Amino acid sequence: MDEKETQRIIEDMQAVAAQMVQDDIEENPDVQNEFFDCSACGKNKCMAGSIQYGRYRLCNDCVLLAETGFALKKIKTIQELIDAMEDKRLSEICDFIKKDSNAHNN
Repeated sequence: MDEKETQRIIEDMQAVAAQMVQDDIEENPDVQNEFFDCSACGKNKCMAGSIQYGRYRLCNDCVLLAETGFALKKIKTIQELIDAMEDKRLSEICDFIKKDSNAHNN
């Protein structure tokens, strides 16, 4: 796969991911106020544009990473993405704990 083809796939996936968010909001505007902790990045993210992959729910940003990874044949399973993002997830958890601890100490 050449660089031009790779770029086209990435741009196509970005458009699909953005459309998923719009579709979810049009279908249920309240989804903008629903949040969850992403199984991949660990961030508390909006449900709009998220997808459940087996036991994992991924935010729209991570869905984009996953689907682009599949299309480019960089990953074969969601578990590969989850494993690859472990450090990012742990960092997010540590940041949350620090902020929560600071909030309780003030």
